[in-house]
Amino acid sequence: MLKGVFPIDKWDFKSGSVLNDLPEEELEMLFAHTTEHLYSKGQVIFREGAYPTGIFFIKEGKVKKYKVDKEGREQIVYVANTGELIGFHALLAEERYPDSSAVLENSKIVFIPKDNFMDVLNTSKVLARRLLKTLSHEFAVFANSLALFAQRSVRERFAMQLVLLREKYKQNFVPGMDVEINMSREDLASLVGTVRENILRILKDFKEEGILETKGRKIIIKDIKKLLSIVNQ
Repeated sequence: MLKGVFPIDKWDFKSGSVLNDLPEEELEMLFAHTTEHLYSKGQVIFREGAYPTGIFFIKEGKVKKYKVDKEGREQIVYVANTGELIGFHALLAEERYPDSSAVLENSKIVFIPKDNFMDVLNTSKVLARRLLKTLSHEFAVFANSLALFAQRSVRERFAMQLVLLREKYKQNFVPGMDVEINMSREDLASLVGTVRENILRILKDFKEEGILETKGRKIIIKDIKKLLSIVNQ
């Protein structure tokens, strides 16, 4: 566990806590007219520039939020996990989506219509307070991420992302258990802000240093302390 060792809250969003313990009647209202969809790996949920008609709850799976430049290159800004909400920023701002979202693995996504979401938000002090807290926290995370990109090397940024991804890919975790990070090298490069060749080179270095192992595209962290020492150097 990273608690007390690494300040993961500085780098990770918390939208997964927005719906926790929400009053039952408010949850019923929120999910009254939802639809659940199965998305295949790589399938787009929404695209930058589109108008939002609701929000999305990740019932199962992982989602990348990303921007695309003029040359068609992706920059992943965040990886959302099971239990998190996405798409609510544009709805609250009454603007188009500022980024795109696509699933990283086969996923179950629940669509919550705009009217249901806004009705609950307008009557629930709990939901309004939690969303405000979540948005404030996300601003701090983005500020930390900007500093990371400006001040750290590609090796250090990659080490940081591996630490964060290891937490997201934990399932029924017990101390000593291996955690498999299952992402393409292209997505890893997009997340770190570099090219695929740099990711391959650093992965080779990390393997030689005993930090991780690979099985196909899966990455298994073997020495989290060494990885943290790179992040904290």
